[in-house]
Parts: sequence; C-alpha cells; structure tokens
Amino acid sequence: MIKSITKIGNSQGIIFDSALLQLARLKVGDEVNVEVHAGGTITIAPMEPAIIEPEQAAETAKRLIGKNSELFRRLS
Repeated sequence: MIKSITKIGNSQGIIFDSALLQLARLKVGDEVNVEVHAGGTITIAPMEPAIIEPEQAAETAKRLIGKNSELFRRLS
C-alpha cells in the first residue's frame, strides 16, 4: 500500500484509513513503537499485541473483505 507524507499543522504525517487500522488491530489513542532501521525502513508495532480468538478473527476478516472487496480486488 502506498501512502504519501502530508502536512498536518506544523508537522508531517501519514493518514491511516480505518480499514488499515482495523487490519493492524489499532485504534485512535493506541500506543505504538516506532523504529527506524538501517536503510531508512520504519516499522510501527503495537505496544501490547492484541490477542484475538480465531472465531473473532474469521468474522472480522469476512466483514473487512466484504466491506472492502473492491480494494482487495485492485490489490490482487
């Protein structure tokens, strides 16, 4: 997924749409660990990984795929 860095007030940032946040199991206010690696790669990881039951994961995946079917079709 390609994102652009945009100006947000006096700072710069990347906007994460709701589908991306749902896939990463993140929400507004969650704390994340940001690391910059050799070569400039940046990783963003939740501070406390969410524990999700298989049934809940399957239901969430079905809902997201149904809601974003056009997006997934273009990405494939």
